[in-house]
Amino acid sequence: MLTAHKTSAFNPAWPLPNGHLETIYPSLFRKVNGLAGRYVRERLELPDGDFLDIDRLTRKASRAVIISHGLEGNSHRAYVTGMARAFEAEGWDVLAWNFRGCSGVMNRFPRFYHSGDTADLLSVVRFAIDACGYEQVVLIGFSMGGNMTLKLAGEAGEGLPREVTGLVAFSVPCDLAASAKKLEKSAFGLYQRRFMRMLKAKIEAKEADMPGTFDLSGLNRMRTFREFDDTFTAPLHGFRDAADYWEKASCLPWLPDIRRPALLVSALNDPFLTESCFPREAARANPCVTLETPKHGGHTGFTQNLSAPVLWSELRALKFAESLQTGTG
Repeated sequence: MLTAHKTSAFNPAWPLPNGHLETIYPSLFRKVNGLAGRYVRERLELPDGDFLDIDRLTRKASRAVIISHGLEGNSHRAYVTGMARAFEAEGWDVLAWNFRGCSGVMNRFPRFYHSGDTADLLSVVRFAIDACGYEQVVLIGFSMGGNMTLKLAGEAGEGLPREVTGLVAFSVPCDLAASAKKLEKSAFGLYQRRFMRMLKAKIEAKEADMPGTFDLSGLNRMRTFREFDDTFTAPLHGFRDAADYWEKASCLPWLPDIRRPALLVSALNDPFLTESCFPREAARANPCVTLETPKHGGHTGFTQNLSAPVLWSELRALKFAESLQTGTG
């Protein structure tokens, strides 16, 4: 079985000395040229009448990775396209899916997506297996997408489709309440402000598309995830309030039930995460879960060399995915 908790060989690029710069640099400056233009978009109609847009890279391989992006991300973000390029180069097909309303086209209903929304990810998994015919599927998730990935594996347990041979998650806020509270602090406020601008714009766009659906009277005064989730995310998706949503959507309680090899990689200097987001006890108790905690890396950063086209995280995910057939980890 895999080692429950391990350190890492990752070393950050020299000009990136702390978690903030390691987080911000690739987000602002990394370019993955040419790949997104080769995506083939397929629309997956969902049982409830909504849809998901999936961007595929296919060479008709028998194996594929499904990549889940983070909060207000999409399939064209550099951390997604970089991972897609790395796997395609090694002979894997890629399905990079967009959460509801994140593909550039507004989804059909007032609801959109949330951190624990595993049903949509499972629909993509079933599409990959049933419609595309993949014999091996590996799930890869970043931040919110990583939380979804781990939660789905725990919820499904032994019932996860047999074609799903493993999963990799990076920079996961396993404890959503603790992470949200940390991001409210002034030292980390710039991240919350950025996400809040995007979330406010999403709600305004939905109201413009569906007039009368939302009360936007207090939107401009909102500053925190708690305020936004209390007002919009929780009631839209069947939760009592933000606290109820964070508790029920967090992947942390589901880690003991994962029954596929799972690699969780989170940097100790990740500005989004608290100590409770590093589930050491769960990794020790469940032989399927490997927790890897580099000292550096920031939030979905992991830039080892500024001039290298491939990030350390992409190499790490590839090594893990390939190891699922050899058992080397």
